Amino acid sequence: MPIKSFELVSIDAKRFTKLGERIPHLRVDNNTAVTSVNVVTDTEAQMDFRFTISYVGVGMIKIEGRLVWEGEAKAISSQWSQTNALPNDVFSPVLQAIFANCMPSAVVSARDLGLPPPLPPPQIQQMKPSKPAGGKDGRSMEVA
Repeated sequence: MPIKSFELVSIDAKRFTKLGERIPHLRVDNNTAVTSVNVVTDTEAQMDFRFTISYVGVGMIKIEGRLVWEGEAKAISSQWSQTNALPNDVFSPVLQAIFANCMPSAVVSARDLGLPPPLPPPQIQQMKPSKPAGGKDGRSMEVA
């Protein structure tokens, strides 16, 4: 993996409402941003980032950190300084690493503040019942 190291620098979490106060339509937004890219060596670039979860009007969690990317450091830094964007082949793995490393800390912080976890609820799909043998409409007369 091109990510050589990953570290969290700060976690700031706040609740703006009283515990137990019912919020009818809670909206949870998250945002990930690379805030700077610096060349460490010819093959290593350090990227600072901010991962923010906003419970609109209820609370927020902000996590800051840095990671070291192993690859074409000068090209990445050059593109960053010109466009404030990472190359597509770098952006996706960096975003995935930030999300995978910050989300567990955000879940724990949310729990400690009495906020719902910032994860989307799992999508549950009901299996269509297969038609059992017997009965005209697929229902059987078996009684347990």
